[in-house]
Amino acid sequence: QVQLVESGGGSVQTGGSLRLSCVATGYLHPTACMGWFHQPPGKEREGVASIVVVGGYTNYAPSVKGRFTVSRDSAKKTAYLQMTNLKPEDTGTYYCAVLIVGSCGKLEASDFAYWGQGTQVTVSS
Repeated sequence: QVQLVESGGGSVQTGGSLRLSCVATGYLHPTACMGWFHQPPGKEREGVASIVVVGGYTNYAPSVKGRFTVSRDSAKKTAYLQMTNLKPEDTGTYYCAVLIVGSCGKLEASDFAYWGQGTQVTVSS
């Protein structure tokens, strides 16, 4: 069983930056993948970025490539999402999730077994 706790959300203006953190407790398999998902108000959850815990291979949604950076500290079982040049459409709840079996690069929410409670990001114009 894996528990995830996100933090770092907040309110910023367009062009601002935020750094989200996700701490995992419990056993995290070495081949696990940690992903970040974004759920805009009234819309479905969508994959943003993912990273393999061992190896650090990353994947990004086209909408955030070049603006967001995913990283991890394996020893601390923590994943980070550095968000820069934020836009109003980045507003929403950001969730951290863990995938044990499946393709890390696909960023399919249904593949991820464990989820955090989410952290709110608001970007004003």
